[in-house]
Amino acid sequence: MAWQIAEEDLAATRILVESLGVSATLARLLVNRGHVDPVRARRFLNPRMADLRRPDGEHEMSGFHVAVQRLVRAIETGEVVGLFGDYDVDGVTSAALLAGVLRRSGGTVVMRVAEREAGYGLSPETVRTLHGEGARVLVTCDCGTSDHDAIATAVELGVDVIVVDHHQVPDLSAGEPRWLALINPHQPRCRFPFKGLASVGVAFYLAAALRTALVARGLPAADPRDELDLVAIGTICDLAPLTDENRILVQAGLQRLRTSPRPGLAALAVVAGFELPTLRSADVGMRIGPRLNAPGRLGSASLALELLLAPDAKEAHRLATAIEEVNTRRREITQRVSDEARLHPGAQPGRAATVVSGDGWSHGVVGIVAARLVEETGRPCIVIGFDGDVGRGSARTVPGVNLYASLKEVAHLLTRFGGHAQAAGLTISRDALPAFVEAFEAVVARVGRRDDGVPLWLDATVSLGSIDLPLVEELVRLEPCGVGNPEPCLHSDPVTVERTRVVGGDHLQVTLRDGGAVRDGFAFRFAPRDPGAGAKIAVAYVPEIDTWRGTRRLRLRLRDLRPIV
Repeated sequence: MAWQIAEEDLAATRILVESLGVSATLARLLVNRGHVDPVRARRFLNPRMADLRRPDGEHEMSGFHVAVQRLVRAIETGEVVGLFGDYDVDGVTSAALLAGVLRRSGGTVVMRVAEREAGYGLSPETVRTLHGEGARVLVTCDCGTSDHDAIATAVELGVDVIVVDHHQVPDLSAGEPRWLALINPHQPRCRFPFKGLASVGVAFYLAAALRTALVARGLPAADPRDELDLVAIGTICDLAPLTDENRILVQAGLQRLRTSPRPGLAALAVVAGFELPTLRSADVGMRIGPRLNAPGRLGSASLALELLLAPDAKEAHRLATAIEEVNTRRREITQRVSDEARLHPGAQPGRAATVVSGDGWSHGVVGIVAARLVEETGRPCIVIGFDGDVGRGSARTVPGVNLYASLKEVAHLLTRFGGHAQAAGLTISRDALPAFVEAFEAVVARVGRRDDGVPLWLDATVSLGSIDLPLVEELVRLEPCGVGNPEPCLHSDPVTVERTRVVGGDHLQVTLRDGGAVRDGFAFRFAPRDPGAGAKIAVAYVPEIDTWRGTRRLRLRLRDLRPIV
C-alpha cells in the first residue's frame, strides 16, 4: 500500500491555533480536511442542530409538502399508513424512525421489511399485502425510486405512494411513475443543496416537517429528535459522507445513543459486549451495523426492526440474543465465501477491477466480501452469488470510480441494477457474465486507477512521545469520522518493535519504542506481517482511547507498517 503524507500549511495551521486555541496537531488536521477559515473550522468542531438547513424555500426538497399533507390527512382521518423498509440498516432505521413518529403522533401503522430472497426493493406482492391490511398510504424507506411495477400496482389499488429514498434516479424520459411524492435529493428538480443524506436522514426531515404541520393544527406530535440515534446508525452504516447535515445529525445521534439508548440497543450492547457511553462512529459501523444487518442478510430484516422498536428490556433482551446468534452464523458464512473469493481468477493482481462469482454464495454476505476485497486490493469489486442461471451481486468501490455511473454504461448486460456512487447491487444471468466482466473492467480502466491500490492518507509525521491521552482526547473533536471526514491517521518513523504477540489467530499486538516513549498498538488481520521483536519499522496508525471496564488507556490502531532495512 502506497503512503501519501499531507503537506503542511504552516501559515494556515498557525491561524487556527491562534483563533481556536487548539493544538498544532488538531489545527493541521483541520487544514488537511479543508477547514482553513476559522469560522468554518469552529462550526465544524461544534456542530449544532440549529445549523441544519431547512428543506423549503430556496432549499426546497421536492415532494416534501405533498407528502406531509397526505400523512397529516391520514392521521386526522384514521387511515392506515403502510411502511416498507429495505433489508439493510438504512432501510430498517428509516422504517423504525417513521413508525415511531407516526404512532406517537396518533397514526395507525402496518409494516413490512424486505426479505433477501425476494430481492431488493418493493414488489407488487408486498403492495397487495399491505393493501390487504388496510393501508391506503404507503411510504417506502430506502427504496422505491426504481420500483415502477410495484408503484403501478399501488395506483391500481388506490394506494398513494410516498417514496423516501436516496438512490440514484433512473432515466424517466419514458414517463414518471405515478407516485404521490418522490422525496429523493438526487432527483433533478430537488433544490436541497446537500445530496449526501442517507434515507434515514431524509426520513428525519420528513418527520420534522410532519411535526410542524401537526402542531400547527393543534394535534399531538412526536418529536423526531427522539429518533436521532437511528439517524446516526443508518447514516454511518450506509457509508454516507459525514459532512454538512450528516455531521450535525450523526453527532447529535451519537450523543443520544450514548446517554439515552432505546431498550433494543441497550440490550444489544449487553449481549454483544460493547459499551454505549464511549461509542464512536467507527464502533457503530463495526459493532452495531453488522448485527442489525445480519437478519436481513440471512433472511428477513424484521428481527432487526423489532429490536429497534422493542417496548421494554425483557423483549429487547430476547431479540438481541436472537440477533447475536444470527450474526454468528453470518460471520461463518462470510469467512467461507471470502476464502473462496480470494482464490477466484478475477481476484488476481493486475486487473482493473475485481469481479468474482461462485455457486451457492449467500446473497446476504456478498456485500461484506466485496468491501473486504476492496480493502485488500484497492480496486472496485463485485461479488456475485449464483443460484442456477441467476446471479445476484453486490459492488463496492474506491475513490475515483463511481459505481452507479460505471454500471450504467454496461446496463445492457445486466438484468437489473441500482444503488449509488459507493455501493450498488445487481442481477445478472450466467450467460452474460463473461461479457459483463470484460466490459466492466474496460469502463474502470478508463475512469479509474490501475495501480496497487488507493494510497493511505497520512495527516502528519509525529514522534511517538507526542502521542498522549490529552492529545487523543482533543482529536476526538474531529468525530464523527468516516466517509468524507477520515479519522486521523499519523506516521512515526523510525520506531523499534519491542515485542509482538498474535491473538485471535490473525490479529497482532505490538509494543513500540521511540527513544524513551513506549506505546502499545493493535492491528487487525496483521499476523502474517509480524515484523518480530527488535525490528526497525515505519508505522501508520490511528491513536485512540481504549476503554475497558472503566479503565482508559492509550492505544495505537495500526493501519500499516514498513520494515526499515
